[in-house]
Amino acid sequence: MNLAVTMAMPDAGEIVNGIHVYPIRVYFEDTDSGGIVYYANYLRYAERARTEMLRCIGYPHAKMMSDDGLVFAVRRCEVDYMKPAHLDDALEICSGNVEIEAASLWINQTVKRGAEEIVRLKVRLACIGDTGKPRRLPSDLRVVLLPLLAVKNSK
Repeated sequence: MNLAVTMAMPDAGEIVNGIHVYPIRVYFEDTDSGGIVYYANYLRYAERARTEMLRCIGYPHAKMMSDDGLVFAVRRCEVDYMKPAHLDDALEICSGNVEIEAASLWINQTVKRGAEEIVRLKVRLACIGDTGKPRRLPSDLRVVLLPLLAVKNSK
């Protein structure tokens, strides 16, 4: 008997109104002995969401590495922890309001439980080449990031 096995791809999230939304569930391994998410795990959640955001817009890390010889490195990260998440919570990591610079970009991220914002992050990613030195963002990456750009107020 030949049984076909279908492998489901992990959910890359979706872009809703210019924001990438990535769902995640809090597992036991993410928590302390009281069932509360350990603070550093929010950084892991945010990293996964940024990775899936790039995949969702058609520019995954693997493409950036193989085609352009580039990677992103976190240059700066600001985090505001407002409320804890708990074991089994369903969370959404929202990434957007991207600001592009020559060799880096800023991404605003929030971790939400339903409509409630529990963590805010502002992350600066530096684009670096295989020598470890900054390199300009590829033009095709700039193009696919357009739907996620921050809206500037004109005054």
